[in-house]
Amino acid sequence: MAQYSKKHAHKGLTEELPKLEVLPNQFKGYKIAIVIPEYTSLCPRSGLPDAGTITIEYEPDAFFVELKSLKYYILGYRNLGIFYENAVNRILKDFVKTVKPRWALVRGEFNPRGGMKSTVEARYPRPRK
Repeated sequence: MAQYSKKHAHKGLTEELPKLEVLPNQFKGYKIAIVIPEYTSLCPRSGLPDAGTITIEYEPDAFFVELKSLKYYILGYRNLGIFYENAVNRILKDFVKTVKPRWALVRGEFNPRGGMKSTVEARYPRPRK
């Protein structure tokens, strides 16, 4: 197995992925929850496949995400080497940049590997220090 390096730590954060698209929102004060049970990517260190469920919850403001574009965006991770933590935080960053929600939460619940199951959450706005 490859030695862990700074290159591994940043893997998957800048590679190009399919673009998210938005549609105009006509309503206020409601929540959308999208569950994506077939998320897959590759471990950047071992090259082994990772799989899990990504859940995106958000309150739309002027826009909401177009689901077909979200599907292709998530499929873009399939052959991407990226750690769980990087994937969840990148999905949140890209989602917020495009959709501009009032608030958002991205949760990754990753299938057990090596006898361990991981859950990673990232939210917008980010908690203050």
